[in-house]
Amino acid sequence: MPEVIMPQLGETVAEATITKWCRQVGDAVVRGEALFEVSTDKVDTEVPAPADGVLTSILVEQGRTVDVGVTLAFISDGTTSAPASSTAPPAAASEGAAPVIPIPRVQRSPQSPSGDRPQLSPVVRRLLKEHGLDPTMVPGTGPGGRITRQDVESVIGDRRTPPGITPDGAPTESPSKDESVPFTNIRRLTAEHMVRSKATSAHTLMVKEVDFERVEQIRRTHGAAFENEEGFSLTYLSFNACAAVQALSTFPNLNASVADDALIIHRDLNLAIAVDLGSDGLIAPVLHRADAFNLRGMARGIRAIASRARSNELTLDDLSNGTFTITNPGPFGTLLTGAIISQPQVAILSTDGVARRPVVVALPGGGESIAIHSVGLLALTFDHRAIDGAYAARFLNRMAEIITTRDWAAEL
Repeated sequence: MPEVIMPQLGETVAEATITKWCRQVGDAVVRGEALFEVSTDKVDTEVPAPADGVLTSILVEQGRTVDVGVTLAFISDGTTSAPASSTAPPAAASEGAAPVIPIPRVQRSPQSPSGDRPQLSPVVRRLLKEHGLDPTMVPGTGPGGRITRQDVESVIGDRRTPPGITPDGAPTESPSKDESVPFTNIRRLTAEHMVRSKATSAHTLMVKEVDFERVEQIRRTHGAAFENEEGFSLTYLSFNACAAVQALSTFPNLNASVADDALIIHRDLNLAIAVDLGSDGLIAPVLHRADAFNLRGMARGIRAIASRARSNELTLDDLSNGTFTITNPGPFGTLLTGAIISQPQVAILSTDGVARRPVVVALPGGGESIAIHSVGLLALTFDHRAIDGAYAARFLNRMAEIITTRDWAAEL
């Protein structure tokens, strides 16, 4: 009998809240159709049914928060009868009905004593927990008395105490200007993921300087028309993403994962792009089969997933099955970034700032001259368990060759 489990909804997401069951006990379900909706601090999405059949039991009701991997329900092939309860297995189940499965660390969303307050969003729950607030003491200004993020932040602001004063109003012995800021749930999970990655992979950094003058000329020539047609600018990231994808076709061992004593080389090239969410953290949605995109298509794809990430509209598919990651701090003018690998991938590429610098250029007659070009660094962090330095160096060299020679204008 197929289990319905809470799926992994992002690299750093450990739990999620069930906001709605789209089917009830006894209903027929179809594989791939929406079965329930979930909410996390990073994404709200529908989760499809894993199999065809009949929903025989629901173990976790709406509004409850559970860990990733917890069993939520069971689906039968339609030959067993449905349980009497929609939120827990029946006391006397019929033969073949779902067994009682204990659910670890289940947390009910805080509610008022009367139980009539609307359920809380993950962001509100996180803020309440971080600041030790009782939701019954927070006036809700949202629809139906719902507590909003602004409601919680207002109460937090009112509770702040002056420097040198303890919460009970007594002066401290030695007032300090330091402020203790607890980790948010996203920051805590990100920290755990980064530490685990550093402990797992043999991180090695390799950097190559690249002349982006040809790319800069394409941007100057076609940039205005592109922005007028697409509604956004043509950035270096799109060129770098296309070049990385093309180079990975020649160096597939970087589009891979390490599993036990084997390197799993992925046939699909699913490019994850790190997106900064400001104070809400970092997320890396995925462009699936990125090797099918030309320059314009890549630019559109990156723009689309970044926009969905920042508006909290990513789906489960948007966060799944990344095989290679690019992080792009370049717009902030960075020189060199040694990024941490996103497990279980074996490499991550940082595309740092591009700036005008003097370079030596070859002249037609064989001589040399000094010119001002747009120059930047490509920084590849790779898992030395999976590949050696020479392989990484050849990959970066191939990327640089593609950036300086590809017919970019033909793709616009």
